[in-house]
Amino acid sequence: VAMLVGLVPIARRAIMAARAGTPFSIEMLMTIAAVGALIINATEEAAAVVFLFLVGELLEGVAAGKARDSIRSLTALVPKTALLEEGGKTREVPAETLAVGSVILVRPGDRISADGVIVDGESSIDEAPVTGESVPVRKAIDDNVFAGTVNGDAALRVRVTAAAEDNTIARVVRLVEEAQESKAPTERFIDRFSRYYTPGVVLVAALVAIVPPLVAGGSWSEWVYKGLAILLIGCPCALVISTPAAIAASLSAGARRGLLMKGGAVLEGLGKLTAIAFDKTGTLTEGKPKVTDIVPFGRGGEEVLRLAAALETGSSHPLAIAILGKASEDGIEVPSATGSKALGGKGVTAIVDGVEVFLGSPKAAAERVTLPMAHSKKITALNDEGKTVSVLVVGDVLAGAIAMRDEPRADAVEGLKALTDAGIKTVMLTGDNKRTATAIGAKLGIEVRAELMPEDKQRIVGELKKEGFTVGKIGDGINDAPALAAADVGIAMGGGTDVALETADAAVLHGRVGDVALMVDLSKRTMSNIFQNITIALGLKAVFLVTTVLGITGLWPAILADTGATVLVTMNALRLLRPIR
Repeated sequence: VAMLVGLVPIARRAIMAARAGTPFSIEMLMTIAAVGALIINATEEAAAVVFLFLVGELLEGVAAGKARDSIRSLTALVPKTALLEEGGKTREVPAETLAVGSVILVRPGDRISADGVIVDGESSIDEAPVTGESVPVRKAIDDNVFAGTVNGDAALRVRVTAAAEDNTIARVVRLVEEAQESKAPTERFIDRFSRYYTPGVVLVAALVAIVPPLVAGGSWSEWVYKGLAILLIGCPCALVISTPAAIAASLSAGARRGLLMKGGAVLEGLGKLTAIAFDKTGTLTEGKPKVTDIVPFGRGGEEVLRLAAALETGSSHPLAIAILGKASEDGIEVPSATGSKALGGKGVTAIVDGVEVFLGSPKAAAERVTLPMAHSKKITALNDEGKTVSVLVVGDVLAGAIAMRDEPRADAVEGLKALTDAGIKTVMLTGDNKRTATAIGAKLGIEVRAELMPEDKQRIVGELKKEGFTVGKIGDGINDAPALAAADVGIAMGGGTDVALETADAAVLHGRVGDVALMVDLSKRTMSNIFQNITIALGLKAVFLVTTVLGITGLWPAILADTGATVLVTMNALRLLRPIR
């Protein structure tokens, strides 16, 4: 009775699978084995077989579900409500109803309820729940913030830039769920293998049950019993789940670190890369210039920065933002400027402290004052380092110069070294001028190809593939899209354009160069885990197949071996869910 109660749902699924064109399903093997055991009067074993199979399925479901739960738990980070500002008043509304363009108030200590841009306020943002960053990031007006992150020490007003279903966390969850439905080559091979393997097991079990009694006069009950045991041993449960369990766990672990991979094929392909081509601006570098040198000529360095910042106040030009950022960082009090005028292609001029001040290109400055040879050489040396130089003139006196450059990301050198140590060739492909690219390349220790158009980047990726390399391409702009599509694996760098993110096979959401090496390492660990799983699944079956034919083990150990292998394989796969470092 116990056996029949347990067998009904299994048999029902077996019949449905047979009608759908899969007669040799795992459930069909189990049904045949259980009914056969009942016929030869092995009733206790028949009940145990069904019970243990159902327990194994339960454990398999619980373990596999953990991978899905770990990524779905991200959605719990987003608050259910938000403080919406309308007509000068604030009211609480469901976060899912926030429209793009609406403004929300985020109090200190609150979680941010939507992706957006800060329009008022400055505060430290704890991004650890989303990005894994241990140190809060200081953010001010015009900086982006993500749903689910925690506001620190000051109130912020944030303009919503994405609806609830399109915020960063929702996109991560959706991409991972879609990716888990995309099978890796190894997984497809296992599926094909199982189509032939399962009928083969049925045939071997039938031969073991029938041939010895017919040919050698063996006992029918003994050999049918052994045949049923082989049928159970041959169940491909552990083999079938060995690959998808590992891939689901890896995709989830990667997503929690900001590493998105669009399917098992991409995850598998990352570990095979032998060359990676990087874009420069916004990928290897921050994507925004910073002040690197303040060169005093006639005035002190602090005074040069103070006057330059006065001229640039209110400007949104990247170089102006760099100067103002440096002045703020150094705690310099910026004086007011009057009569500001932008001189097209030359620079900017204004009255500061009652004196006309000019900041612009060396060529434009030379039209106003004489540049001594020593100063010209210094400016040329800075240019040769890939830096943009602005010269400051106060009245009719040369005051100083400020050099700026889009600097490498903080972890770029370490990240590139990790890839090189793994035996992967790295190369920079950039549309920037050769002088600037070479200077950055020398600092990073990477081969440089500069002054490239989008089609040139695509061509170089093709040339690397012809040389026998398996090529990855990393970029963040529209001009990278053709090369991303041409590479074996295209990876978009976080903060990139939608075109780059859509074209790429994977994405490093948080812009860390070192995360590329982590992604490659995760791929290699996943493939190693899959190999271990297949070895466990087939190894246990081989051992118990021999012991069953020799009469050492029977139905009980057979089903325990099958259930045990399934649980072992799943638990081994779940090791990949551990946080990535």
